Amino acid sequence: MTGRGIDQVLANPADPILHESYIQSAIDYVGLAEEANGAIPRPVAPSYVWGAALDELQRARPDAGIINLETSITRSDDYDPKGINYRMSPENAGCLVAAGIDCCVLANNHVLDWGRGGLIDTLATLQRLHIKTAGAGRNLDEAGAPALLEIPGAERVLVFSFASLTSGTPRSWVATRDAPGVNLLPDLSEASVARIGAEIAQVRRPWDVVVVSIHWGPNWGYDIPEEQRRFAHALIEQADVSVVHGHSSHHPKAIEVYRNRLILYGCGDFLNDYEGISGYEDYRDDLPLMYLADLDPAHGDLAALEMVPLQIRQFRLTRPSRQDIDWLQERLNRECRQFRARVEQISGGRLALSWLGKDDLASVSAARTG
Repeated sequence: MTGRGIDQVLANPADPILHESYIQSAIDYVGLAEEANGAIPRPVAPSYVWGAALDELQRARPDAGIINLETSITRSDDYDPKGINYRMSPENAGCLVAAGIDCCVLANNHVLDWGRGGLIDTLATLQRLHIKTAGAGRNLDEAGAPALLEIPGAERVLVFSFASLTSGTPRSWVATRDAPGVNLLPDLSEASVARIGAEIAQVRRPWDVVVVSIHWGPNWGYDIPEEQRRFAHALIEQADVSVVHGHSSHHPKAIEVYRNRLILYGCGDFLNDYEGISGYEDYRDDLPLMYLADLDPAHGDLAALEMVPLQIRQFRLTRPSRQDIDWLQERLNRECRQFRARVEQISGGRLALSWLGKDDLASVSAARTG
C-alpha cells in the first residue's frame, strides 16, 4: 500500500487531498507516523521504503517477485466516494523498481479508487516500468489475462489475479468487453473453479508454475471460512494450481500446505501508512512477512517456505526485535495448527514452515534429483 502517506514522503507526491471522514489530507498520515516513531526524512529515495527487505532480496535472489499493489498510480481527482482512497503519483512508482518487483496483481478494492482513468494511468505506468500486471485491464480480456513471467531455464510462472466481493471490491468495478475494470470473482463456487481451470488450460505449457492470487475476506481477523478452504483445495485438485496467494487481511493469517501445494490465506500488508492509528493493535499489522517459496517446477510442489519477519517504522521496513519475532512465531503456530503445520525459527531471525508430509516430499525430491 504505497499510496497516501507513503506517497507523500517520496520525491513527487500526488495532491494530498482526501475524502475520508477520519482525515482530509494524506500529509496528516505522515504526522501520525512521526508522532508514533519519530521524524521521517523528506523527500526519501525510491529505495527508502524497502529498508531491510532489500538485503533479504539480495540474499535470496528470487526468480520472480510478486506483490498485490493496493493503490492507484495516478494524479486523477476522479475519486470513488467509498470512504478510503489510495493513490500514489506516477513519478513515485519507481519505488517498485527499486525492489525488483516483476508482477503487480491489481484485482483488489483500491485500484479504482480514483476512477477508471486512474486505472488506465496505473496500467500505463507499470507498463512503462516493465512490470507485468494481472487482475485489471482496459477491458475484460486484458483484466482476465495472466501475467507471464519468464524464468531462466525455459520455465514460466503464470499469475492469475481475482478480486472477491467479500473483500469489499465494488461490483461496479468489474471489467467488461468495452470498459476498464477488475477481474471480479462473483463467488467461490465449483463453477468458478471450473472456469478458472479452463482459463489456465488455455495458456499452460509443461513446466509452468501457476499462481492464483485472490483478494478476499475482511481486513481483520484470523477466521478461515470453510468456503475459502474448499475453493483453494479445488483450485489445487482440479486446476493444478501451485500457489494460492490470498490477501486482503492487514496481518498474516494461517498457512496450509495441501497436496504439497502452498495456500497463503492472508499474507498481510507488506507496507502501509498505519503507524499511529489506533484500534487494532492486537493484530500487530506493523509486523509484516516476506514469503520466499521454493517450488519444484517439474511438479509445482512446495519444497520449502521461508518467511522474513520485518517491522514497519517511519514508513520503512526494519528488523524487528527478538521479542516481536517470538510473538509472530507464536501467533502463526496458533493459526497454522489447524492445518497441521508449524513455524520454526532459523538463522538470521527468519522463520521456516514445516508441515505433515514434508519429510516424505523431501525424500521423493532427493530421489528425483539423485
